[in-house]
Amino acid sequence: MKIVILSGGLGYRLKEETEFKPKPMVNIGGKPILWHIMKIYSYYGFNDFIIALGYKGEYIKQYFLNEQLYANDFSIETKNGEKKIYKNDLKLDDFKITFVDTGLETQPGERILRIKDYIPDEDDTFMVTYGDGLSDININDLLKFHKKQKTIGTITSVHPRSKYGLLSVKNHKAVGFVEKPILKDWVNGGFMVFDKKIFSYIKKGEIEHEAFKRLIKKSELSVYIHEGFWHSMDTYPDVDALNKMWLENPKWKIW
Repeated sequence: MKIVILSGGLGYRLKEETEFKPKPMVNIGGKPILWHIMKIYSYYGFNDFIIALGYKGEYIKQYFLNEQLYANDFSIETKNGEKKIYKNDLKLDDFKITFVDTGLETQPGERILRIKDYIPDEDDTFMVTYGDGLSDININDLLKFHKKQKTIGTITSVHPRSKYGLLSVKNHKAVGFVEKPILKDWVNGGFMVFDKKIFSYIKKGEIEHEAFKRLIKKSELSVYIHEGFWHSMDTYPDVDALNKMWLENPKWKIW
């Protein structure tokens, strides 16, 4: 089964990082967040990825093309490009990756539409996620839920984290303060599953939410509720928080 990772956004709120590389290549614990996402799927046996590229997509290509060189000592003859790799104890990941240029400023919905030809005819179902969200979600349970629901699409619902510290106030005095708590509301956390019928619900130039609205009208969008860990990477404080978690308690590290 193919896993599509939407990796083409500009990442405006991480401009100092994304001026030189795409957002999915921002490092968490010395590895791109994109790698962490792929490891989550790989843990459950899903290793066949489609990376929907856009902004600075060549950076992502170069990273994986040269992964073996990054992971090992090597020699190179500059005249003919011949390389000799000295194996060490570092184990390379078993990923199969298809890189698809889906356009520089393409909306996420159309990025999904543009990978249509890369979903094999024999595959009725594929998965999609964003290139900036981590979770301890059980992918097998998500797939079982989708198949049981028999709808065209399933999205994973998670609790968002407040971007602000929240005050408790009584009689004009602060009686409590919670630093960026997890909220009770629900948002789409990525980790989605679709039947190929989804392509007929997506239109060019649209964000994916417009397709979701059409599915809702047809009662064709299911919601898998995930109460566990989920954290997106939208701002510098998010990057700092995830790097701190990686050192102390990386809840998404299920592999």
